[in-house]
Amino acid sequence: MTDDRRAPQQRSEFLEHSVYRRRRLLDAIKLLPFLGAAFFLFPALMMGGGGGSTAIHLVYYFFVWCGLIGLCAVFVRGLDDDSER
Repeated sequence: MTDDRRAPQQRSEFLEHSVYRRRRLLDAIKLLPFLGAAFFLFPALMMGGGGGSTAIHLVYYFFVWCGLIGLCAVFVRGLDDDSER
């Protein structure tokens, strides 16, 4: 009769730091579309769809779009840094 349970010294309840960090970065990347949708819907919800100028809305959408691209680049760079270690 063998017991397959590990001894308490061999069992670890925590992940390695690099594995944990990589999983959290992947979770953050998965949330970016929802963050983007919230930022894109914000002007329509706050102004009722008819307030403000079209040019201001286009500038706002451009900066939100650039911000999402920047965040994605930062997160992907973080994933690349983990793979090199």
